[in-house]
Amino acid sequence: MKTVEIIGYKRANLGKKVSKDLRAEAQVPCVLYGGKDQVHFHVPTFLFRDIVYTPDSPKILINVDGKQYETILQEVQFHPVSENILHADFLELVPTKLVKVDVPVKFTGTSPGVVKGGKFTVNLKKIKIKAYPKNIPESISVDISKLELGKSIKVSAITPGDYTILNNKSLPVATVEVPRALKGQQAQAAE
Repeated sequence: MKTVEIIGYKRANLGKKVSKDLRAEAQVPCVLYGGKDQVHFHVPTFLFRDIVYTPDSPKILINVDGKQYETILQEVQFHPVSENILHADFLELVPTKLVKVDVPVKFTGTSPGVVKGGKFTVNLKKIKIKAYPKNIPESISVDISKLELGKSIKVSAITPGDYTILNNKSLPVATVEVPRALKGQQAQAAE
């Protein structure tokens, strides 16, 4: 799993006014939980570029006042209008504790349905899993080489590794839709 390193600075004071002042200085108030203690800190906004605005789900190595924590990003809150990051929650990875994490889906192979003119649609970009930190995969591979026109690959078709898939088994991961032009051709051929 890809690892991103960021540097955080411990917060001396907590509260709405302090958080608002931090945001005005291009800092994001953050909380780290899941370990022995909760750690309140702030991180420069630009460091979130490699964490939030990426299709990957990286492990994040946070350095707060010289102490390192191996974490994953649990939740990010955005401003409803400006889309600025307001707050971030990180979950510390403890080797003996199971964690729930969203893992990106990577598609392999060529779909025969797409070759015949179908439109490939991704329904799930990430799959929610539960695993020990050492077993979290970088991505989950889904083979689409047997995906025909008008068909879907469901979550139940994914074979889990050393993790448990938490998504509903009947959810489609990807679909090949039949475009209108092909539907018209099929209707004419049937007559």
